[in-house]
Amino acid sequence: MKIFVAGLLFILCTGTCFAETRDAEQYFFDLKMGDFKSELTNAKKEGKTGIMIMFEQVDCPFCFRMKNTILNQSEVQDYYHQHFLLFTVDIRGSLPMEDFKGTETTEKAFSLEHRVYGTPVFDFFDPDGKLITRFPGTAIDVNEFMLLGKCVAEGACKTMSFSAYKRQLAK
Repeated sequence: MKIFVAGLLFILCTGTCFAETRDAEQYFFDLKMGDFKSELTNAKKEGKTGIMIMFEQVDCPFCFRMKNTILNQSEVQDYYHQHFLLFTVDIRGSLPMEDFKGTETTEKAFSLEHRVYGTPVFDFFDPDGKLITRFPGTAIDVNEFMLLGKCVAEGACKTMSFSAYKRQLAK
């Protein structure tokens, strides 16, 4: 009985049981039209910090983890939508698209151009298509991914790495 009560208290204290979740595919990512040059224009018009691209691939267990434990959280979705346009790119995909310069390419070629070979990789670009920062792999938890978004949105990641930003906040 003591173990049950302790477990229940832990869940209540952490709040993980009560966090609102929504499907990441439907609520996190924006509908991709395949024209990133136009999306840069949209980001500027909407006053966004820029564009975030999640480079992924089918059957990637780490991509699945991110989508089902972090990107499905309503607080993450709301914050990221406030500051970024959000898209996915399949690093093995053959779908035609246009890059930030308006050049026709494919998802696979775009991924290779950006030196993405494993997944997931989160790249943040400013409204001119310049890379602000890259976050390879999975976040430890929602808090770390929210901190990443704040680092980019507040401009800190333009002058320091995300690791340095986290160290600075820990002081």
